[in-house]
Amino acid sequence: WVVWGGSRDVLKWFSTQPTPIFAGFGRMEDLPIAGIKPDKKPAQSACIRRLVELGHRRIVVLVRPEVRLPKPGRSVRHFLAELESHGLETGPYNLPDWADSPEGLQRGLDSLFEVTPPTALIADGSHLFFAVQQFLAKRGLQVPEDVSLVCTDANRNYWWCRPTVSHMHWSFRPVLRRIERWVGNIARGKDDRRQSFTKSEFVEGGTIGPAPGSG
Repeated sequence: WVVWGGSRDVLKWFSTQPTPIFAGFGRMEDLPIAGIKPDKKPAQSACIRRLVELGHRRIVVLVRPEVRLPKPGRSVRHFLAELESHGLETGPYNLPDWADSPEGLQRGLDSLFEVTPPTALIADGSHLFFAVQQFLAKRGLQVPEDVSLVCTDANRNYWWCRPTVSHMHWSFRPVLRRIERWVGNIARGKDDRRQSFTKSEFVEGGTIGPAPGSG
């Protein structure tokens, strides 16, 4: 089996089955299965450093429940640790809770912007990025003048966007090569359970700018 973007529970179930499994992304850490995912730590560090340089202090990471429950995954923990390394306190505000549905996301964003709105939002995936864009447009908020936006993934549709989208980029080719090697190893009877990571980089676009009032 090659399981794409599996949740922790799904990957854990597959790890107990006799059929070999390869995880393409998903919360695979500490499970006895093969897999590959981007190492986004360098890109995350560069992103947070740039936002702090631009005067941002209210930075929110928006991820789906499966990435933060029952406890935040490795990538989210690194985000929060990076904020703290720049002297920013972290808590539920930086990692808001919301129900895993379009309506739940809208309610979560409504609550987030009700009292102390963030000056920078990091969306974990292009689907969340585009949903946040629509939310901000309905409120009459401009990007990046009112809110800076970053996506943790690349998307071919970004080419059409103006301003250009700030995002984290990684190559898909190493993923395909690793899957091919894993299939070959399994076909030869080798018990291949190695987990590896691809490199990533932060690509600064026009969706981030100085925090409101910082200039």
